[in-house]
Amino acid sequence: MDNNDKKEVMFERMLEKKKEYKVVRKIVLIIVLIILLVSLIGGRAVYKYITNALEPIDPQSEKVIEVEIPIGSGLSTISAVLEKKGVIKDARVFKYYAKFNNESKFQAGNYELTQAMTFDELIKSLKTGKVYRTPVFTMTIPEGLTITQIATIVEKKTGIKEKEFLDYVSDDNTLNSLIDKYPNIFTEEIKNENIKFPLEGYLFPATYPYFEKTPSVEAVVESMIDATVTNVTPYLADLEEMGQSVHWLLTFASLLEREATVKTDRETIASVFNNRIKDKMPLQTDPTVLYALGINKDRVLYSDLEVQDPYNTYQNKGLPPGPIAGAGKLSIEAVIEPAETNYLYFLAGSDGKNHFTDSYDEHLKNKKLYISNE
Repeated sequence: MDNNDKKEVMFERMLEKKKEYKVVRKIVLIIVLIILLVSLIGGRAVYKYITNALEPIDPQSEKVIEVEIPIGSGLSTISAVLEKKGVIKDARVFKYYAKFNNESKFQAGNYELTQAMTFDELIKSLKTGKVYRTPVFTMTIPEGLTITQIATIVEKKTGIKEKEFLDYVSDDNTLNSLIDKYPNIFTEEIKNENIKFPLEGYLFPATYPYFEKTPSVEAVVESMIDATVTNVTPYLADLEEMGQSVHWLLTFASLLEREATVKTDRETIASVFNNRIKDKMPLQTDPTVLYALGINKDRVLYSDLEVQDPYNTYQNKGLPPGPIAGAGKLSIEAVIEPAETNYLYFLAGSDGKNHFTDSYDEHLKNKKLYISNE
């Protein structure tokens, strides 16, 4: 092979290697691009996964999940328990979130958690031994309101129409369900034909937290009923000893709630009512007249006292058929433990105080002394 042939062969080999280099470079470039693309997609996927894991599983959930944190549990164990119970999505994410925020000193115990709780709420609960959730809004039901007044507040705070609320609390299915579920609290007494609203007085006055923007009427009523059950249950033994029912207790307490201004007045007014019932005297309490009339005003007229209605305690002896308002804890306690007096009369003076006496003549004198324009 001459020199020219050798040069030609070498040149062809160089061209082939150059082509190979180009192919290799293309392959390397493609591989690099693929790696970068996978990394980018993977990074986004990881970011999305972590972001999602930081959020509550179900922000609308109200289902209670019982979780036991054993004594001596570390963060890894606690995280694993929460994931296993379905309270959080990923134990590792919760663990590193707590570590990043320098959270520690978690307490062992039994917790009632939900899938709506945030990491911060869970951490706060586990550190204090109490369950914390941040409500979307709260609704305050003051003492002494009628069920129609409560319905107005409910509509304003939740959007549930007054009619829908009142229909629900008067529905036979609702009442029967409560009687079946809480036989010690709800009895057939709430179905008395003379009662205006069966659950009047059974929706406990309190401030209620709600964890969704638009709770159902069932959820709203259930929260109030649960509060009543909680606050009345401690007195069931006392009522049994007295031979009285919860309905009697809430009816009596509602009268005190509408008449009294301070705690001691409740106990004293309770003694007045007890004494009048014992002596077979009508209670003659103005709030029952207003309830019978279905109105609210500062002064009851003599003509109002003539209204023929089962709730009018000027026309009927004993307690009215049912509560006339929602009574608070102080009024309930006053019924259970009233003062011991001989008082038969009292009046609310223009001085803002209640004045008590055991004689009608003294009562008339108090009217002249403490009620203006009398």
